[in-house]
Amino acid sequence: MNELSNSPCEACRADAPRVTDAEIQQLTPQIPEWSLIEVEGVKQLKRTYEFKNFIEALTFTNKVGDIAESAGHHPAILTEWGRVTLRWWTHKIKGLHRNDFIMAAKSDVIYKA
Repeated sequence: MNELSNSPCEACRADAPRVTDAEIQQLTPQIPEWSLIEVEGVKQLKRTYEFKNFIEALTFTNKVGDIAESAGHHPAILTEWGRVTLRWWTHKIKGLHRNDFIMAAKSDVIYKA
């Protein structure tokens, strides 16, 4: 576990600042298997996890869904046979917030469990 996975995901307001490029460079080493992507001008974090079958993928999806609901911060989730793709970003600010990095790290912990 790293600092991010132990951090709380805090409620985000519409006027919350997006992470800066410098903050992105500081945070990404803590989630090395995640990619920084841009969809329709919105920066997002993306990772695909591999599983042996659909049941394992679905179990992971449900666990991520549980932490997302608890935090009030929800990703885009694509569950397929043998894999799950997650994309984290903060809808209210149309970009990345520290919470997205925290939830990405928490997702990695679930995967490793």
